Order: sequence, then C-alpha cells, then structure tokens
Amino acid sequence: MSKLGKIRVLALGLIRDGGRIFVSQGYDSLKNETYYRALGGGVDFGETSQAALEREFQEEIQADLTNIHYLGCIESVFTFNGQPGHEIIQLYECDFVDTKFYNLESLTFSESKNHQHKALWLDISLFKSGKLKLVPETFFAYL
Repeated sequence: MSKLGKIRVLALGLIRDGGRIFVSQGYDSLKNETYYRALGGGVDFGETSQAALEREFQEEIQADLTNIHYLGCIESVFTFNGQPGHEIIQLYECDFVDTKFYNLESLTFSESKNHQHKALWLDISLFKSGKLKLVPETFFAYL
C-alpha cells in the first residue's frame, strides 16, 4: 500500500433546477482558489453508494432525496492544500423531496466541528464559461 494515502470512495448527488445546480463551495488556501462540487460524502464499509448519498444529505443538510438515478463513476486524482488526493466518485442524479430547498439562496452546514461549508444554487453557465471552477472537471460530461 502506498504511504501517500488511500483512495476515497464518494457518493455525490447532481441536483438540477432548470439551468442551475446545487453545489458546495470549497477553498484551497495554497492555490488561493475557490471551487465548487456536488454535495455528498464518503461511502462507509458495508454501505452501498446510494445509501451513503442519502445518509450524507441527511447528515449535512437534513434533506431527503427522491428520483435517485445512477449516472456513472468518475475517478479524480488531484492536489488539495498541497496534499495529493485520489477519489472514486459514484455520481447520482437526484431531486430534493422538500421543495423548500429549491427556494434557498444558500445554506451553511458543518461537515465536522472545524469544517463549515456553504451550499448554493449556481448557474451551469458560470462553470461552462470558466468563471467558476467545478471539480472534478470530468463532472462536465454529466451536465
């Protein structure tokens, strides 16, 4: 096994509303760069990726999902805050059960005590034009 780290398996949800998608905002302090990605999180041992997706949305923003459809698998090798990372992403398209989420401008949620994140609706055109960075870049194939 490599000393650098482990491959993380994630389940992420692509939620659309017209020409916009619901994403989480992140920041890489070494690159001085803001980026965005779909919400979701790690798959635990013995858990299906769809179960992980539903659990993560419930834990992070207390949201239930519906119309969950598997889109595909994305492999992402990257550097974040100077550290190498490697993720296998199981990507799902889904919708919120509660329509209140479609009316939100943004919301702040905690992944852990020290990690607060902002989730918000952004126009897909902002990513396609290059004004905003969507990660991983291979995500564009699903838009």
